[in-house]
Amino acid sequence: MKVIVAVDSDWGIGYRGKLLQRIPEDMKFFKQMTLGKVVIMGRETFESLPGKQPLKDRINIVLSKHKCFDNKKVTICHSLNELFFELEKYNNDDIFVIGGESIYSQLLPFCTEAYVTKIESKYVADKYFVDLDRSESWTPVTASSPHIYQDIYYRFLKYIKNK
Repeated sequence: MKVIVAVDSDWGIGYRGKLLQRIPEDMKFFKQMTLGKVVIMGRETFESLPGKQPLKDRINIVLSKHKCFDNKKVTICHSLNELFFELEKYNNDDIFVIGGESIYSQLLPFCTEAYVTKIESKYVADKYFVDLDRSESWTPVTASSPHIYQDIYYRFLKYIKNK
């Protein structure tokens, strides 16, 4: 299982249910990495998607403890046990955790790779991702050269979990 996330310099990921920054090349990277794959998200992340619609050409799984949440267009799991049972149908390399904060924290221990778009700015955030640079469990293995979009500097990084 893999994780994909965009973070600011303090590892913030969101504010009031929205991304901190929308960078077209990051959106393109996200789509390229997840197209044809399985994406796991929480209910709030699902409801923040355009039109509250599943991501196209992907298997969308929503992990939600809310029993009343219902949507026929996605697979809904109400517990980690239910999720892991569902995931047995898929190749582990085709599974991406896409947020939000609670889902990342629950599933990061089960991930072996992390794809991080690191934005070199600090934003007001109320949701955060674990700082992989300070974690003894993760090692950065690749980093792109700096990219720029409207005065925003960012890099694409790949981390692997230490064995």
